[in-house]
Amino acid sequence: MRCLKFLLLLLMPFSLMAQTKKYQPTWESIDSRPVPGWFENGKFGIFIHWGMYSVPAWAPKGVYAEWYQHWLQSKSLFGKGKFTGTEVADYHKKMFGENFSYYQFADQFKAESFEPDAWADLFKKSGARYVVLTSKHHEGFALWPSKEASKAFGRPWNAMDAGAKRDLLGDLTTAVKKTGLKMGYYYSLYEWYNPLYKQDVNSYVDNHMMPQLKELVNNYKPDIIWPDGEWDQTDTTWKSREFLSWLYNDSPVKDSIVVNDRWGKKARHKHGGYYTTEYEAGATFNKPWEECRGIGYSFGYNRNEDISDYNSPQTLVLMLTDIVSNGGNLLLDIGPDAHGKIPPIMQERLLQVGKWLDVNGEAIYDTRKWKQAVQWSAGDRNWKPKGGGYVGGDFILKQTVDPDPGFAVKEIFFTSKGKDVYAIVPRMPEGKLVIKNVTPATGTTVTMLGINKPLKWKQLKDGIEVAVPKLSVNEVPCEYAYTFKLTNVK
Repeated sequence: MRCLKFLLLLLMPFSLMAQTKKYQPTWESIDSRPVPGWFENGKFGIFIHWGMYSVPAWAPKGVYAEWYQHWLQSKSLFGKGKFTGTEVADYHKKMFGENFSYYQFADQFKAESFEPDAWADLFKKSGARYVVLTSKHHEGFALWPSKEASKAFGRPWNAMDAGAKRDLLGDLTTAVKKTGLKMGYYYSLYEWYNPLYKQDVNSYVDNHMMPQLKELVNNYKPDIIWPDGEWDQTDTTWKSREFLSWLYNDSPVKDSIVVNDRWGKKARHKHGGYYTTEYEAGATFNKPWEECRGIGYSFGYNRNEDISDYNSPQTLVLMLTDIVSNGGNLLLDIGPDAHGKIPPIMQERLLQVGKWLDVNGEAIYDTRKWKQAVQWSAGDRNWKPKGGGYVGGDFILKQTVDPDPGFAVKEIFFTSKGKDVYAIVPRMPEGKLVIKNVTPATGTTVTMLGINKPLKWKQLKDGIEVAVPKLSVNEVPCEYAYTFKLTNVK
């Protein structure tokens, strides 16, 4: 009998064995859980910051507009630029009056033009593989019928009780899942001005935060839980380990759920699931990770931003490629307005990225880091953006197609899939492309994605030289970056 049991254990699929493991409320146990593979394969996701802050939708350029309430009440600012700190308070007084409370915006957050199926269709066309919606930001307003939210503030403070009179989160979840995309929720652990949080954080965690998180998981069955606002307390105070052990052992999504690393003060890049960066550049880790940023400098819609504040499609494509070559994902944010409309420029950018992915997605999805992420030209590789604050998207242009004098550029980005390597170039090569540190094998072929014919190549001492054909305008398969596929290389 013992031999039979041992044999059955050997024959059991790994996934079933993983399901039998019980995770303890310790970081050693929790961190041993692998990040489900669908996340690392997905590479590109859509972040959505949408809430009460979408009504005023204003901040100085370079500042997060979704922090409107905090800027208003604290009379302080942080971002990319120099500020007096009173800009939002001054704007609020001018536009709404000195006695207009932030909480009165709830009546104006009507989302009357919200069409969840249209949003989901746009996300699908963008080439994204997953979506993360702000279920609740630091202001505490919930996009689903959370009784805890309204109870805590003593007023209608969720989308069903206030303005929209609708389960916005539930409706979008249904629409997104119909398209086959994964659906996740950003959730702020702390709330700036929640009376219970300010009076008794332990009671807040037990009677407000935990019921909300478990309600999200049990009722909507997300693919991602994306906590934030963790820096105010330790993971012990947040009871993060207790929640994650429940999530991995007993929740309805215990085998498929993905989480990030924002579970307590100083927990980032140490504990949880995949690692996160935010408006940063040049990151790389030895485990799944994700860079999040807006198309502009704000996550929430900022009506103060102009066209020059938005990243170009070329910037977004090169940024995505740079991140994926380093083994990461890009979570690109959009900020709908209070009516439920995604600003046209944001729609356009998503469609432009999607059009590029239609041709080059093979070099992005399901890939992994190769032995080298990039091939550099000669010159100084240490270009750094000027000024403090968040790193704008233009850094990737300086590192590729618009370098400052004397600085090197990333000539080629690499990704891999089995024995195949993808070489993604920011400029269309003229006549030839030299790819260094590549060792071809018997049967190696070189093609360009979007052009279904093999290219001639020859072996060099330290790589290969590819003969790049002259293409007419109609023959060029895409814009912004071009992919050469090398099969069966060492």
